[in-house]
Amino acid sequence: MSAYDEVEIEDMEWSEELGAYTYPCPCGDLFQITLADLRLGEEIARCPSCSLFLTVVYNEEDFADAKEPPQKPPAAPQPVAVA
Repeated sequence: MSAYDEVEIEDMEWSEELGAYTYPCPCGDLFQITLADLRLGEEIARCPSCSLFLTVVYNEEDFADAKEPPQKPPAAPQPVAVA
């Protein structure tokens, strides 16, 4: 069985509520992979509602000793039009 898709960890969202990185699944639920899974070198994010799964692309060294998810760099400031 092959993965539904391959997704970079940067494209996933961290959910404090679930304690996992998530990504939308076509079934309407979310693919999920926990910080503990990432620390163990796991690269499969599973959907709890269907049989689909993703391959997650990430640098294992970023999660080896992580107690919290790495912070994404802040977005660049967006220009604001003033009338």
